[in-house]
Parts: sequence; structure tokens; C-alpha cells
Amino acid sequence: IQVYSARTFNWRGLFAVHTWIATKRANAQKYTVYQKIGWRVLHDLPPVSVEEDLPDRFWFAQKPQVILDIRGKKAEELITKIETAAKKYPYMQEYSYWPGPNSNTFIAFIGREVPELNLVMPSIAVGKDYLTTGFFAPAVSGTGYQFSMNGVFGITLAVKEGLEINLLGLVYGISPQQRAIKLPGVGEIGFKA
Repeated sequence: IQVYSARTFNWRGLFAVHTWIATKRANAQKYTVYQKIGWRVLHDLPPVSVEEDLPDRFWFAQKPQVILDIRGKKAEELITKIETAAKKYPYMQEYSYWPGPNSNTFIAFIGREVPELNLVMPSIAVGKDYLTTGFFAPAVSGTGYQFSMNGVFGITLAVKEGLEINLLGLVYGISPQQRAIKLPGVGEIGFKA
């Protein structure tokens, strides 16, 4: 299991990243990639895409970064949970760049449904704070909680994410575990101990 992040297309790349999950079962020949893509709506396709694809391809000329990598027996066990979570996603036919539901809302939903992933979304994953169940939810990493008003304003407090304050979808924060501050458009700025 790998989760990837790359700057989004066009001017939105100044502020945000696109995220996706790639899985490959033992002995499988190809990867399955889970993502939500806005332009698919323009072509009368559902925005959620679960299909065989290259896991680490460039996203509109942007090199992806691996933000999570799980292998072996644990990965094999979690792949089934990822498949189930993707099918339960409540916004299969809807897409909104801001504040969501968008590509990052989809991946954050899977992270919340499969807390064993311990996924920490990039702070510049605009839409990750668009909750699918009211105003309160576990943090994506499963190590704390968050309050969010439709992804426009909110607060996350969690061991892995630290403290994040979301203002209009842009995140300011600090993470002692990551030894980083978080700024809109920049993301995490790390400090050495």
C-alpha cells in the first residue's frame, strides 16, 4: 500500500496537492489505484476511479511523493479494508474543488475508515477536512479528533497531525511529532532536533 501526493493542476498547485492510494496484493501483476478526479465529471464519468494504473506516475507533470508505505502481511490485511471503505464513500458522484468533496476528501475518508493505516494527510491537501459525517470526526490518522464546518473552518488535534487550524480550507499548524510548522501553500516546514 502506498499513498501519494503531488501538486495539483494549474494555479491550484500553488495551494494544494492531489492524493491517491495504490495497492498491490501479493502475486498481483498490476497496481490498483484509488483516486477522485474532477475532470472526469466533465466527461460524464464518475469522479471516483478505482482501476489498474501506474501507482507513481507524474500528476500533470508534477513528481509525486510517497506519504505512506506499508508492505507485507499488514498491507495484505488492510487492502480489503481499503476496498470496502472506497465502496462506502458517500460522494461517489459529486466533486467540488473547494471546499470539497474532492480528491483529498476521498483519501481522507478512506484513512478515517481504515485507521490502521495511520495516514497523515499533507496539510496542503485542501478538502481533507471536509467531513462526511457531521461536524466531528476522528482525525485521518486515527490518533485524535477534529471539528470542521464543511471544510471551511475547523480544528484538528491529534498525536500525528499535531494542532491544525483550518481557515477557508487553508491550514496553519504545528506538529511536535513531525517537528514541523504548517503553512498554507507551503505545507510542512521541518526542524531538526
